[in-house]
Amino acid sequence: MTEIFDLSSIQQTAQQFIKLFDRYSVFAFYGNMGAGKTTFIKAICEILGVKESVNSPTFSIINEYEAADGRILYHFDCYRINKLQEAMDLGAEDYFYSGKICFIEWPEKIEELLPDSTVKVNIQEVEDGKREIEISLPKISI
Repeated sequence: MTEIFDLSSIQQTAQQFIKLFDRYSVFAFYGNMGAGKTTFIKAICEILGVKESVNSPTFSIINEYEAADGRILYHFDCYRINKLQEAMDLGAEDYFYSGKICFIEWPEKIEELLPDSTVKVNIQEVEDGKREIEISLPKISI
């Protein structure tokens, strides 16, 4: 578990998080409204050199960004999805299995579609506005 004390330490945590991209591509961000999911994703995108403005795609559901190295990143906000079929109609599974980096906010709405290799990121607000980030790596069968 990592604790973020303020916005200045979020960059350091995001830098460490990026190391997971070598092995994983789908990241599900859990947390209450205002916990910092979008803020953390913004920090990751900033480190990767995304030039576009990074905002939660609440109304578009999916935003696409390009990192400085040319990698494509997909950012989902599933808050407004009411039925699993809506995500399927958007082609969510195609994105998740594309091998490209996918950040998913409110993944509980579409968990049935997530690959077994999804990394779960739980962000919780704790005392004094601090945040705790717990990362659960998928279990890999041999």
